[in-house]
Amino acid sequence: MGKWNSKTNGSDVKMKKKLKISYNAPVILSFVFICLVAMLVGVLTGGRSTRLLFMTYHSSLANPLTYLRLFTHVCGHSGWSHFMGNAAYLLLLGPMLEEKYGSKMLMEIIALTALVTGIVNYIFFWNVGLCGASGVVFAFIMLSSFTGFQDGEVPLTFILIAVIYIGQQVYEGITVLDNVSNMAHIAGGFVGSTIGYLLNKKPKRGYR
Repeated sequence: MGKWNSKTNGSDVKMKKKLKISYNAPVILSFVFICLVAMLVGVLTGGRSTRLLFMTYHSSLANPLTYLRLFTHVCGHSGWSHFMGNAAYLLLLGPMLEEKYGSKMLMEIIALTALVTGIVNYIFFWNVGLCGASGVVFAFIMLSSFTGFQDGEVPLTFILIAVIYIGQQVYEGITVLDNVSNMAHIAGGFVGSTIGYLLNKKPKRGYR
C-alpha cells in the first residue's frame, strides 16, 4: 500500500501570511515625522530654524512668517524630551481618533488647535515664544474622553479628565515657574472638548 502524505493534502496546507508594516494612521504618522525632521534640523542649526519657522511669538504682522508660524509652531520642540513626550501621546491616541473621525477631520483638528493656541499666545503672552505639539496632545486627550458619548449625557470620564487636567494646568501656571505654556494646553483642551461634543452630538429627530 502506498503511503498517504498529509503534506500533499490541500486541506492541511497552511497559507502563510506575510507580515506587513501598515501606514495605519497617515495623518498622525506624517505629523510625527514632520516634528522629528523639524527637531533634527533644529539641533543641526542650533535652534535657529526652530525660532525662524517652528515657534510663534509676538513678531510683526507685516512679516508673512508670523502667520505661517501660527500653524507650524506645533511641529517645533525645545528638546528631545519635549518631542518624545508629545510623540508618545500622539502615537498612542492619534491612530484611534483618526480611525474614528477620519484623516481629513483629524488634520483639520490639528490645524485648528495650532491656530487657536498660536493666536492665544500671540495676543496674551507676547513676550513668550510657543512651540511644541502639547496643545494638540491635550486636544486629543479631551477628544478621546468623548468615546461612547450620547446626546443628553455628559461622560463622567470627560468631567474627571477636565477637572484633573484644568486643575493641574492652573496649579502649575500659578506655582511652577518654567517655560511651559499652560494657557496653550488649556486652549488645546478647549478645542478638543468642543469638537468632541459637536462631532458626537446626534441631531435631534422631529416628531411627525
